[in-house]
Amino acid sequence: MKKALLLFLCLGLSACASKAPPPAPAANPQAANTVVEKLHQQYRHWRGVKYRLGGTSKSGVDCSAFTQITFMQQFATPLKRTTSEQVHQGHWVSQAKLKPGDLVFFKIRGYRHVGIYQGGGFFLHASTSLGVTVSSIKDPYWQAHYWTARRILQ
Repeated sequence: MKKALLLFLCLGLSACASKAPPPAPAANPQAANTVVEKLHQQYRHWRGVKYRLGGTSKSGVDCSAFTQITFMQQFATPLKRTTSEQVHQGHWVSQAKLKPGDLVFFKIRGYRHVGIYQGGGFFLHASTSLGVTVSSIKDPYWQAHYWTARRILQ
């Protein structure tokens, strides 16, 4: 009985630890699903690639290079190279109106960080501590440092 209970708890807890974001509902579900699918594909190819300031390849990449590469590879859309430049591209969108593919920006101790919103409260980014990963925008850390968002894809 104890073994069965332990097994049940382990399976239950491992299911809760999953970071795979669900697709987000959108006004045009087919277009949103295409964006979400492309972001998931990019994540599968780049997952765990370490962060390297100024890096632009799978041997190490920084956050703005990762967004630039993702937009070119997945959407054939050019982005500027740096976070400071990317924050002026596209148009502003409120956090409440985020759609998959929107760029999300954060200010952390004087530094700027960028990721790509995936929907369902998750964003894809090159983290300084985890490399390319998916994080929850609702996490208190990210909420405390949230700055703005930009819509690039129409």
